[in-house]
Amino acid sequence: MTGLMVCVAVLAAASAYGVLHRRHGGRVRVRGRDDGRRLDAARLGGELGERATLVQFSSAFCAPCRATRRTLGEVAEMVPGVTHIEIDAEQHLDLVRELDILKTPTVLVLDAGGNVVRRASGQPRKADVIAALGKAV
Repeated sequence: MTGLMVCVAVLAAASAYGVLHRRHGGRVRVRGRDDGRRLDAARLGGELGERATLVQFSSAFCAPCRATRRTLGEVAEMVPGVTHIEIDAEQHLDLVRELDILKTPTVLVLDAGGNVVRRASGQPRKADVIAALGKAV
């Protein structure tokens, strides 16, 4: 009977963690640690957008990274003045450490000056990205 109770408790804790993790993954939000962070075209390896830039940190074996690439590419095509830049996290470890990138995909929303204004860890939804762009301009 004790083994059954332990099993039920572990399953309940794992389920609660899964629900919370899924709820927070992919949300585009402001992080206080990003205040004052500025990235230029030379560090990113591509030109900044006139209005905003979507910077995606990816890795080779990341399945959500491919879906995020498609989503951000569609948003960049839909919204004038927005550019999408994808960065291989494994090839740019110095930038990953500097920006506290903990998992892939991570998306940074930069304003026209290259300042980090929003961040999403996990696969963001298209509507959330578009809303974040509205706040970046």
